[in-house]
Amino acid sequence: MRGSPLFLCLFSTSCWVNLMPAAGDKILHFGACRVSMSLAEIRAAFTAIKANIQSRDPIRTLSILSHPHSLHRVKSADRCCVTHQLFTFYVDKVFKHCRTEDSFVNRKISSIANSFLSARRKLGQCREQNNCQCGEESREKFKQILANYEGLNVTSAAMKSLGELDILLDWMEKSR
Repeated sequence: MRGSPLFLCLFSTSCWVNLMPAAGDKILHFGACRVSMSLAEIRAAFTAIKANIQSRDPIRTLSILSHPHSLHRVKSADRCCVTHQLFTFYVDKVFKHCRTEDSFVNRKISSIANSFLSARRKLGQCREQNNCQCGEESREKFKQILANYEGLNVTSAAMKSLGELDILLDWMEKSR
């Protein structure tokens, strides 16, 4: 019995450390869900490749994430669902089609993709616990994003979506 207070203290400390965000991580609020992510790390990786990626975009007049179906107008209650949809969109459609001949660029894309995959997993668990649902307006906005994406060939659409990542990151930062 003598070791149990020490064990309880160590166990409590271990649990507390696991719940704390890692250095540089921010707690982002997506409706009822909170997710810890390092937006600075993602933004730094994106900034390092942004010019390269955007130079590969042949259609500069079209945007996949911007107006008139702007993310910035998503209702607070829908942010959990929309964010999860966007993480899934980037992981399943965008990142897998963004390969270049430049290994540095590919490593940065892979790093961003891993961050999104981890955040999607965390957000998915929270969505299940809180039964997050998308409202009709948010579903329509996401359908428009998919329509914009699917209106282009796969590689062009993926590069354009990756080139617009700063739009998504700005929106996510406003979720703090």
